[in-house]
Amino acid sequence: MRKLAIVEFLTLDGVMQGLGSRDEDREGGFEHGGWDQPYGDEVLGRKAAEGMPATTAYLFGRKTYEKMAAHWPHEPDEDPIAAHLNATPKYVATRTLTELEWAGSHVLDGDVAESVNELKRQGEGVITVLGSGALVQTLIERGLIGEYRLFLHPLVLGTGKRLFRSLPGPLPMRLVDCTQTTTGVMLLTYEPA
Repeated sequence: MRKLAIVEFLTLDGVMQGLGSRDEDREGGFEHGGWDQPYGDEVLGRKAAEGMPATTAYLFGRKTYEKMAAHWPHEPDEDPIAAHLNATPKYVATRTLTELEWAGSHVLDGDVAESVNELKRQGEGVITVLGSGALVQTLIERGLIGEYRLFLHPLVLGTGKRLFRSLPGPLPMRLVDCTQTTTGVMLLTYEPA
């Protein structure tokens, strides 16, 4: 059975919104897009790439999928991230999209929790969720996440969408890995306790 893992880039106050570029996600009047830019280094790049070989499928919410599909299919296969994303099956939790143009993409049918559990039963490896804040909320609430890979940045924004929003109760975690980058980002891997 496959494990479901989420990969999230966060600020110290838990904000996950708009890390990549200024205009990536301005929903709710968010003005801090691109906050991740000063924090990249070799350690972060190496750690981000470590999970790729075990990833046998990606799972996205609609908004994240649309952003990823607009970029990665146009990147050369010399880029190892592009090569892996483009070659690996991708599943999208959406109520509005019916056809997906990015090769290897599939719409999840029916109840998200049931569909994800079915994906987990198909094969080995890891199903990796990148971003996808609204979808991740559902996955947390349903207890479907087997691993939390959190890239915690030394920055407080004060506003923006957060990873942990309203929870049905406490969510105890067990730290299984911790690495610090040269820019102060903590790369934390947790499993539900």
